[in-house]
Amino acid sequence: MAVAARRLGIRSERNDKRDSLLRAAIETFAARGFFNAQVADVARAAGVAAGTVYLYFRNKDDLLISIFERTMTEAIAEGRRAMTSLPDSPARLRAIARMHLDRLGRDRPLAIVFQIELRQSTKFMERFSATELREYLGIIRDVVAAGQENGAFRADINATFAAKLFFGMLDEMATNWILSKRKYSLGSEAEAIADLFIRGISARGRRK
Repeated sequence: MAVAARRLGIRSERNDKRDSLLRAAIETFAARGFFNAQVADVARAAGVAAGTVYLYFRNKDDLLISIFERTMTEAIAEGRRAMTSLPDSPARLRAIARMHLDRLGRDRPLAIVFQIELRQSTKFMERFSATELREYLGIIRDVVAAGQENGAFRADINATFAAKLFFGMLDEMATNWILSKRKYSLGSEAEAIADLFIRGISARGRRK
């Protein structure tokens, strides 16, 4: 039992160190730009020797990939948990919008990495689009499809297409928030975006 506890402690310490390195990488990539930053810069920000980074990550690319994978995994898990307690598809879309924008809005360096730095490489975008991002879009698609099945949303709209439109609205607002000189809460935009989208695909009031 003592051996198991010791192993658990070592694993926890390793996870903490990995998280601190990822945080340092987020701050460094946001401040310097991914392509201008060096692994040594990340190590310096984390307060460790450069060689320590390589105990947890293969290279700078692996750091960026790990930032994306961890953040998307957390977002997907949070989204799935929220879906189970909400009554209908419109409420679920509103929750997704709030979670999406709140997550980026409370962490500007992470938002910069996601919205700006990740977009600089076609290689990264192709990889990300085929993995966690596809799963995230799948959650939105399933919400739209469920709304179509119960008559809340128009049946003549492709659910996958609608999910991409919804994600695109959120994505654009996040980028605009980063680039804007005006200071405002990104999360406060969620309700207006969700309302506009839901009204657009609503089966009610549709012109014949």
